[in-house]
Amino acid sequence: MIRLIEKGLMFGNLVHISSPALVERYNRALQHLAGKTTALTDFHVDISGYSPEVGIELGDELYLNPNGVNRQFILLTTEQKRAPLLNVKFSTSRDILREFIEMNEAQLFALTATDAVAGELVNSVFKLTAPRDLLNLRKIEIEADTVGGTLRKAEQLAGMVERFKTEEDAWFDDVLIAKMIETAKETGDVTRNPVHLRHTAFEQRNFWTAHFGGLYLFPDLDYPAAICMGERPDDVPIEHVFEPTQRHRIAAFLNDNNLVETIIEARGVNAAAVLQQKMDFLTVHAAADAGVDLTGLDRSDMRRLARNHADRLPEAFHGLAQLLRWASDGGPWPRITSDHPAYFYTLRAADTPNRDLVNMLLTELAPLDPRQMFICHKELFYSTYKTWPETKKAYVADFLAREYQVDKAGARAALFGHEPDMSGNDRISEDIIARVGPWGAVRKG
Repeated sequence: MIRLIEKGLMFGNLVHISSPALVERYNRALQHLAGKTTALTDFHVDISGYSPEVGIELGDELYLNPNGVNRQFILLTTEQKRAPLLNVKFSTSRDILREFIEMNEAQLFALTATDAVAGELVNSVFKLTAPRDLLNLRKIEIEADTVGGTLRKAEQLAGMVERFKTEEDAWFDDVLIAKMIETAKETGDVTRNPVHLRHTAFEQRNFWTAHFGGLYLFPDLDYPAAICMGERPDDVPIEHVFEPTQRHRIAAFLNDNNLVETIIEARGVNAAAVLQQKMDFLTVHAAADAGVDLTGLDRSDMRRLARNHADRLPEAFHGLAQLLRWASDGGPWPRITSDHPAYFYTLRAADTPNRDLVNMLLTELAPLDPRQMFICHKELFYSTYKTWPETKKAYVADFLAREYQVDKAGARAALFGHEPDMSGNDRISEDIIARVGPWGAVRKG
């Protein structure tokens, strides 16, 4: 994985913590949440405050996420909102944390100026014992405070102020006045500057979880279903439960709920270029299995590889080739139904609130497209990457660093539709989308 880290494809955009004051605050928060501390003086954290270096030191990559449920977090700076979430167990967790930070940014900025904010994504389940428990995770609430209890004390002070204003003899209550003065030294004037976090409850409707071998749950649709990537569970309380081999049923589910569109019909996409790139990835897969050196491949090299290893090319390659001939040369329209291996390679998520979740699912159903996997399902990408031959690892890492890293937002917009960037600026001009190649390289001229 060193190759991915060096190219900025793994652990990218983490927040560097090296200040002694921040390290000390982190240790206080870590002790408060998990009863542990780190001896490291220099490490990186994700949006939740999880550090891969601290995880290695403690021998526990779930030290802020016990049992993979009720994720805890440590905020040292609001800049963490731009960081990824590592060791994802639920597809909604990062969005919830980011929205929480953005909705309370001014308050959190003030609080983290002097202390760490520690908290937890709380639901009614503390340990998942069966898949049926997942549907109890519909509402997520965030509980948070500084390690020193600033918010709790501010609430107490506000109550004392109200008593002072309303109780008849409060002016003569020396104990109450003394407590107010002492608490105000820690919280400031809560009458002029109320300290309160808002928007701390979130609905978790349709989501993916890494638990039970990987499950996609869509209970909140007109035609609900669950799709299990591991062993089929018996106790999911949804009428329809599908496995990856049930391609017809999954295709019908996606279409009945209007969750997908074909690459050919998608607006603003150079369909021929997208199809060609997918075919290139399938060619690379076949060549890598044959032990071919994939260094420095160009278009003619890719055609040569496809010819030389035609007997190894997966059936999906030939279906995409037929579709490419139609898109490029006006050839006959190919009949690619859901039983064809190319079918899910020809789809992308429609523009619905479930777009990102559907693109994750399509990634698992079309697993030989590493670029889509890297964009839409990083946990799957990293686990799959470990199984590849070295020559394929090198090719994919070089490709992503060269083509995708150049223009992440543009590449995602061109492939999957409009996607706001991490700064919250959700305006991407049509001109930019038109100029960006489907795999990230800006066209000249």
